[in-house]
Amino acid sequence: MHAENFSAPTEAAPHVDHYLAIGRESGASDVHLGVNAPPLWRLHGTLQPIWPGVAKFTAEDTQALADGFLTETQKAQLAERGDVDFAYATAFGRFRTSVVRQRLGIDLVFRIISTQVRTMDELGLPQSLKLLTRFHNGLILVTGSVGSGKSTTLAALAEQVNIERHEHIITLEDPIEYVLQPKGCHITQREVHTHTKSFGAALRGSLREDPDVIMVGEMRDLETVSLAITASETGHLVLGTLHTGNASRTLDRLLDVFPVDQQDQIRVMVSESLRGVISQQLVPRSDGNGRVLALEILTNTPAVANVIREAKTYMLPGIIQTGRKQGMRLMDDSLMQLFDEGLISAEEACARAEQKQAMRKHLQG
Repeated sequence: MHAENFSAPTEAAPHVDHYLAIGRESGASDVHLGVNAPPLWRLHGTLQPIWPGVAKFTAEDTQALADGFLTETQKAQLAERGDVDFAYATAFGRFRTSVVRQRLGIDLVFRIISTQVRTMDELGLPQSLKLLTRFHNGLILVTGSVGSGKSTTLAALAEQVNIERHEHIITLEDPIEYVLQPKGCHITQREVHTHTKSFGAALRGSLREDPDVIMVGEMRDLETVSLAITASETGHLVLGTLHTGNASRTLDRLLDVFPVDQQDQIRVMVSESLRGVISQQLVPRSDGNGRVLALEILTNTPAVANVIREAKTYMLPGIIQTGRKQGMRLMDDSLMQLFDEGLISAEEACARAEQKQAMRKHLQG
């Protein structure tokens, strides 16, 4: 279903829900309502007007939209800080929401959250990744840029544990995206800034709540990363995300958070506790029908642990290349496969490849 199925408005709608319902029904990932721009959505990765030729919002329009759905607390925060982030729930869906004050007025941006938690099978994730969720301790990292589907994969990994085990899962998110329904597990979901002050505070608190699995929405700072590594060493399975593009950069970022004098010790800890790194991109399909998942997968083996301990992460691509039997794969191999299957264009494969020369050779071959 697309925008033409909905009549173009002659003036700004009185409530944000009008735009959100249309965005959700049409399969958009984000809706932007900003000053001096028409209503926009991100559809299949491209930001575009919902209706061509519709009037642009004025500062009064977006102010009225913000006033129409923000709580008094959120309005106070917007006035004081100039921005407010939260999860907005309606009868028809949940939305990760950011309202900001900018030069021309107020802008509203909504990420449409798929409320239905999709399983690993529904996402088409390799069966070998299910083995990672069966560990009872250790660290699993899901990485990629903003909008690459990290939260969706993380929720699917937690859901796999929920289906297979009888344990306590704690999720720490900013904001809560997918609402997990208990299957075999007891589930506690906490939202940073709503139920707790920070990821670090929530993670420290969670260790006293008898958890088996801890899902950390974002590992940004030294305190959170340090607590996550400690938790993974002390008998908890920790699932976390980082904004990095591949396995070697992920491990570099993880270690670079620490002061130089601690890095040797942390390398040893990570080499022992790491279970796997899943790096992902969502690539536009060549037929224009949505996006398809490209994956790089690293699983911890003695060779990988050795490379982490010795700070030789530049050797990881070679180890991944030879570790296919263990379910490993390089991002470039994933892109080549998607191109060979006719799912993505040569341009997309080349633009997203690490080794562009090798990719061009393959595409021409």
